[in-house]
Amino acid sequence: MNTASIRSKFQELYGAEGILFTSPGRINLIGEHTDYNGAFVFPGAVDKAMVAEIRLNGTNRVRAYALDLGEHAEFGLNEEDAPQQAWARYIFGVCREIQKRGKKITGFDTVFAGDVPLGAGMSSSAALESTFAFALNDLLSLGIDKFELAKIGQATEHNYIGVKCGIMDQFASVFGKEGHLIRLDCKSLEYEYFPFDPKSKGYRLLLVDSVVKHELASSAYNKRRESCERAVAAIAKRHPEVKFLRDASMAMLNEVRSEITEEDYKRAEYVIGEVDRVLAVCEALGRGDYDTVGKKMYETHHGMSKLYEVSCEELDFLNDLAKELGVTGSRVMGGGFGGCTINLLKEELHDSFVDEVRRRYQAKYGHAPKFYDVVISDGSRRL
Repeated sequence: MNTASIRSKFQELYGAEGILFTSPGRINLIGEHTDYNGAFVFPGAVDKAMVAEIRLNGTNRVRAYALDLGEHAEFGLNEEDAPQQAWARYIFGVCREIQKRGKKITGFDTVFAGDVPLGAGMSSSAALESTFAFALNDLLSLGIDKFELAKIGQATEHNYIGVKCGIMDQFASVFGKEGHLIRLDCKSLEYEYFPFDPKSKGYRLLLVDSVVKHELASSAYNKRRESCERAVAAIAKRHPEVKFLRDASMAMLNEVRSEITEEDYKRAEYVIGEVDRVLAVCEALGRGDYDTVGKKMYETHHGMSKLYEVSCEELDFLNDLAKELGVTGSRVMGGGFGGCTINLLKEELHDSFVDEVRRRYQAKYGHAPKFYDVVISDGSRRL
C-alpha cells in the first residue's frame, strides 16, 4: 500500500503531519458462518490493508477524508451526530463503541485509503474498524486490550451498520501474524497460531474474485443466523446444554427434524458439518496433508451452495472449473452471494489455471474475474 498519497493529502487538507496506522483484510481457509454459531474459524491476515494517517485535533469533531472515494465527512462524537455516508459510519461507530466502554475520545483529523478489494469477502470493513480502534487506543493511551478492540469493531457492525456478524473478521485483522493461520474458538475466544507455509510443500493460495456482489448479502446473512438460532432453540428443549449449534450433533438435529422447517434443518446441517471440517483441516495441516485440506474445502463449498444457499451461479461456476482443472481445494469464501473463491493449488498449475479461468469466465459472464495471490501477514499496527 503506497502511503505517499495519503501523506500528501493529509498535509494538503490539514497542514500538518499525523501518524500512520494499518490493519489488514483477511482470508479464512475454512470455517464459514461458524463464528456466530460458537464454533471454530481458521483465518489469517493478508498483505492487503487499510491505512490511515491520524492526528488529534484538540476539538470534539472528527474530520475524515476517504481518499479512494474522494469524499469528506465531518461529525461530532454524540449519538445524534451520526454521519450520512456509509463509510463514515464505521469510524463514527468505533468512536461511539469506545465511549460506551467508559473511555474518553477527542476529535481527530484523518485521511485513509486501502487496497483490500471491496466486495471480495476479504473484510475491508473489519480492516477499517480495526485501524481506527487500534489507532485511537494507541494515540489516546486508552489501555484497551486487543480482544476488546476486535469486539469494538464487531459491535460497530451490529449497532451502526446493521450486520449481526461474528467476531472472526475483526479478530483476524487485529491478531494476524505473518506466516500463520489462527484457529479461534468463537465460544471461549481461545486461539492458537498454526504455521502455514504452503510454498514449502509446492502449493499456493489464490483468490479468484467473481467481481459480482448480489444485493441480498446483509439481510440474507441475518436470516441465516436466525435459522441457526431456531434450530438451537428446538434442540435445547431436549438438550439444555446446547447453547450454540457448535454444541449439537447430527443425531440431536435429526431428533427435532419434524419440529423445524426444512430450511432451518439444512442451515443447521451445514454448520454442524463445518464445525467438524475445521478441526479436520487443522489436523491435516499439522501433518502436511494438503490433499485432505483440499477435499474439505470442496465439501464446504458444496454445503454453502446446497445447504446454506449463500453461493451464486458465478461462484459455483468457478468452483466447478477449479475441480475440472485439477485444483486441490476450492470454495466460496466469506459471507457469500458474490465475492471470491479461495483456491489451494499446486504451484505448477497456477499460470495455466489463471489463463483458463480468465478466458472461460469472460466468455460466460462478459467480464473477467480478478486474481489475488495470498500472502499471510501481520495484524493491526502503527507504521
